[in-house]
Formats: sequence, structure tokens, C-alpha cells
Amino acid sequence: MTTHVAGFTYWDGPIVFNELHIGTELRLELEEDNKFDPYAVALYYGDDKIGFIPRGENHDICKFLQQGWNDLFEVRINRVAPEEHPELQLGIIVYIKLHEKEEGKEDSTR
Repeated sequence: MTTHVAGFTYWDGPIVFNELHIGTELRLELEEDNKFDPYAVALYYGDDKIGFIPRGENHDICKFLQQGWNDLFEVRINRVAPEEHPELQLGIIVYIKLHEKEEGKEDSTR
């Protein structure tokens, strides 16, 4: 999934903007107490919250995180555009990680 970072200007995004580059890894964190969006998934760069997965695109990711699948996703920056409107300056891509089977064990997903 590719999208932008919602709420970028309301959090620490502008503070760390010059540290963010294409390929920078971000962390997803469920925000269950968010009063504006019951499916809120925050995006972090280190300890800095830089925004959220946009509402309407976060439901499935939220459900996986609620089930404890925190290591299922990898999030990377795929667009840095300082000339764009502040809410569109940063693009991300969310990957589903492939889990390699352990050596000597059968793949239980077949």
C-alpha cells in the first residue's frame, strides 16, 4: 500500500523532516485511545510521532495490530517532496513482510 502521512504538520514531522529520506524505516503503533479515529495507526520515526496512516486506509492494518501481528508490516518512506503542501510532503509504502521458515521445519502455511 502506498499513501501519504496524515497529520504530518500536527506532530513531530516538521521537526525531523530533514532527517527523513527515501528508504527510511518507520514504525507502526496502534493508538486505541484516539478520539478521532477508532482505527488510528500512528507512524513513528524513532521516538518521534510523525503522523498517521490516513483514515479510510488504516482499518485492515489496525485489525492485524490488534491481533498482535506487530512484526507483519514494514513501513518505508518512498517520497520526500518539500515543495508539496505540508500534508503531502511525505509518502510511505507499507509492505507485508515475508517470514522465512526455520531450517529443518516444515512450512505450516501450506
